[in-house]
Amino acid sequence: MPHGKHILGRPPTRRVFGTAKVGDRGQIVIPKEAREFFNIHPGDTLLILGSERQGLVVSRPEVLDRVAQEILQSTEEKEQ
Repeated sequence: MPHGKHILGRPPTRRVFGTAKVGDRGQIVIPKEAREFFNIHPGDTLLILGSERQGLVVSRPEVLDRVAQEILQSTEEKEQ
């Protein structure tokens, strides 16, 4: 199982998998270790979010959907 490089001082859930160059058509290649670790396959859909200050985030849409549902549920519980 690939593990990426652990970032010192960070939780073991945070890893560095390498870098990616942007090609002429704006495409990047996700490093093989990261694809294997996150079970990403050709044809999968990934969500790209960005902040001018903090940069880009690449995630599976269902991961953020789950987080959004947890936030909404927490908000509803606080309102009751």
